[in-house]
Amino acid sequence: MINTKPSVVLVDDHILLRNGLANLIRSFGDYTVLFEANNGKNFMQQLDAENLPDIILLDINMPEMDGYETAFWLKENHPEIKVLALSMYDNDNAIIKMLKNGARGYILKDIEPNELKAALDSVFQKGYYYSEMITGKLIHSINTSDSNQQKIKNSVTLNDREIAFLKLVCTEMTYKEIADSMFLSPRTIDGYRDNLFEKLQVKTRVGLVMYAIRNTIVNL
Repeated sequence: MINTKPSVVLVDDHILLRNGLANLIRSFGDYTVLFEANNGKNFMQQLDAENLPDIILLDINMPEMDGYETAFWLKENHPEIKVLALSMYDNDNAIIKMLKNGARGYILKDIEPNELKAALDSVFQKGYYYSEMITGKLIHSINTSDSNQQKIKNSVTLNDREIAFLKLVCTEMTYKEIADSMFLSPRTIDGYRDNLFEKLQVKTRVGLVMYAIRNTIVNL
């Protein structure tokens, strides 16, 4: 009989903790532990392209290849694998850096078993797990960046076309659909996007959307 349970891989250099977590996850009865690894490099060596895990429980502070680098590698090479960051650090920078590098959630090592189960379930079923701690940290990060955003706003002038483009970026339309809607070529739209990336000091479409919301170009 083929095992249809979601599979988990644990990547952590603390062997006793890792083994304990692996046994705990097995005890839930809903997941299988595919394998364990000491760091990102060891994880990549064991990864089988024919049998990819559903979830990676990934520590941050590891030798040779840490969690940040491993999460980014997974984001670039296997975005279908969901990363759940596991760490002792609860500071804003660590959390936000891991989320930017593709983590779908972030939990602390002193987590209660029921919350670990809830985190795994949420990541597998919904694609993300944002606890109250994570939500609070993200709100704090956004609020503390407001002064920087105000400086950018005061120094940037957007023309009507750029504003129209920004409004469409906040929809579910693809860039090609935006180009069709504005009667412009995809190359021109790419130019708008890249210029705004530079003007507004952002790197992604999410960054453009956040700017548009903060500066009331669109309203939620």
